[in-house]
Amino acid sequence: MSAPELIRIVSRSSPMALAQVERVRAELSALHPGVRTEVVPVTTSGDRWMGDLAQLGGKGAFTKEVDAALIAGEADLAVHCVKDVPADRPLPAGTTFAAFLRRDDIRDALVHPGGLSLDELPDGTRIGTSSVRRVAQLAASHPQLECVPMRGNANRRLEKLAAGDADALLLAVSGLERIERTDVISEVLSVEAMCPPIGAGILALQCREDDTTTIDAVTGLGDPAAHREATAERMFLHVLQGHCNSPIAGYARSEGSGDLSLRAKVFTPDGKRVLNAHEWAGPLDPATLGTSVAVALLRQGARDLIDEIAH
Repeated sequence: MSAPELIRIVSRSSPMALAQVERVRAELSALHPGVRTEVVPVTTSGDRWMGDLAQLGGKGAFTKEVDAALIAGEADLAVHCVKDVPADRPLPAGTTFAAFLRRDDIRDALVHPGGLSLDELPDGTRIGTSSVRRVAQLAASHPQLECVPMRGNANRRLEKLAAGDADALLLAVSGLERIERTDVISEVLSVEAMCPPIGAGILALQCREDDTTTIDAVTGLGDPAAHREATAERMFLHVLQGHCNSPIAGYARSEGSGDLSLRAKVFTPDGKRVLNAHEWAGPLDPATLGTSVAVALLRQGARDLIDEIAH
């Protein structure tokens, strides 16, 4: 197998996305010291638009331009956060995931300038977040807090917090790690307190299906546990046909023994109804596990909950 001389990596141009690319470049150069990489940054419609994502057609807003550059041959490899890649429709024709990197922290962090924990926040504290998943769970667990819409990358949100647009933020731990701002975290929330989004903390490497040279070069970066977890979670979302305004949360966990489990929840936006499912696949096929957990939630009425929400 001959590795390519140059791999062009396309990515969103936000600081966080570029930090993710640096991780890929570092791992690639360790695996194939002779391969050069260069970054092809694109600004996506999701990065430019600060309104409701549903108006742009949802999550694809962060991946469309990246996909286009890959398909057009302007780049050889795309780096995506799995949580940003729509699972209710297939990957763009002619592309495939070549590897899922070892998973980062999947938890959410509270950022409060006074260092308070979630339970210590006074009534009426304004939490900056536009995530329907976070809003629904906060409404269920801390109804006395107020959520204020806030989009933009993590750096931008920290600026808005400093400017007084909110009193506290909820951000992904892995994102703060990537931009080296874990100093602002006042509390890391357990997955019980704040169930993570599907695909949290996993970076996926996407290639053109016919580009076997690049696929062969990056496959070695893949992590088997992350691959199984991502496969179960994405199949779960696919069967559920959740959209970007659906408060859906969940995570798969691959044990050292090879056993795989998937825990998932669907909420009403006001957090008043929560549907729960948790199943073990043993060493079985991850996609079957994802399907089974989705069906368990559909039996509880998840379809009606999702369809009632405008998108």
